[in-house]
Amino acid sequence: MNTISKNDAIKGAFYGAIVGDALCLGSHYEYDAQKIYAAYGNKPIEKFMSPGEMMGGSTHGIGWGERNYHPGKKAGGTTDYGDYNILVLEHLAQIAEPARAFEVQAILPHWMNRFENNWGSWICTMTKETYAQVKEGRPVTSIGGISNAMAIRHVAGHAYYESEEEIADLARKTMFTHRSEEALSGGEFFARVTHRVINGEHPRDAIQNVAVHMSEFIQGKVAQAIAKVTEVEDENSALSKEKFADDLAVTSMARLWDIGRSEPIRVGKASPTEGTLPSSVYFILKYVDKEDGLNRAIQANAMVGGDNASRSIAIGMVLGAYSGVNAIRKDWLESLEQYEYCENLLSKLPLLKS
Repeated sequence: MNTISKNDAIKGAFYGAIVGDALCLGSHYEYDAQKIYAAYGNKPIEKFMSPGEMMGGSTHGIGWGERNYHPGKKAGGTTDYGDYNILVLEHLAQIAEPARAFEVQAILPHWMNRFENNWGSWICTMTKETYAQVKEGRPVTSIGGISNAMAIRHVAGHAYYESEEEIADLARKTMFTHRSEEALSGGEFFARVTHRVINGEHPRDAIQNVAVHMSEFIQGKVAQAIAKVTEVEDENSALSKEKFADDLAVTSMARLWDIGRSEPIRVGKASPTEGTLPSSVYFILKYVDKEDGLNRAIQANAMVGGDNASRSIAIGMVLGAYSGVNAIRKDWLESLEQYEYCENLLSKLPLLKS
């Protein structure tokens, strides 16, 4: 029986996501899990790293080349996924007194100002495209691009809205740079799961109970993840005996995407929702009932590489909601560059106001 308070669950969801993201800053877009493992001393990551730290200062983002993807960041900082969640937190704190509904139009000036003043992180193609659309005066109803990359940004909303439908709506609205239904439904799926976990459901039950009411795409991806966890935990399976079992599991959950670049993209660990969603569910279900499961899950996810930061938001949010903020390693939580800043903003949101 889970006995943590609702406040602890809400804060656990937020900081689980942000800490998980910060753990990925050093290896974000490095697709070679064995390289990450060797660079980190042949053991799982123990402390926050700056971009490419221990790996020559850059990572191998297949298709985009070897580079530093977050040139304005240092250890304890966040990737663009964490940045977006903090940006939404800032906006929700601004509209919290009195509490007002979230509208995309209202956040756009704040969003644009952040990009024009030392964003410091990788700026994804959809963000660039949407920024240009807003600059040219397009209406909110027609902004965004076709990318199917999952980009969860609504985590702070769990401290703002009490109903599942409101948080599902927020998940979609905060992904205003995307028009792909796969991406939008992926964000909605994890919003609904996290809401239910905050309100007492076990993550496994929440995942299955939410999936059954969503599209065949979501149902198929959840079933795929459940099957992969069953395989990796079967001690008679070949996968269970592999040293880099999580990497192989995640890589196997989507196709190779050969689009004429130097090498095919392993979609299971890349940004598209078809890989990100089942891979995130895989880590949640594999580690949820293990001792220190939250910290082990976000640690293991960081070590796999690829677009580990995208997965980290979903994994940290769900397991943080389940385990509570006090389950997060204290040295990681207090090493977050913006910990006190976020604490101040969270305290202004309706469900966390003292």
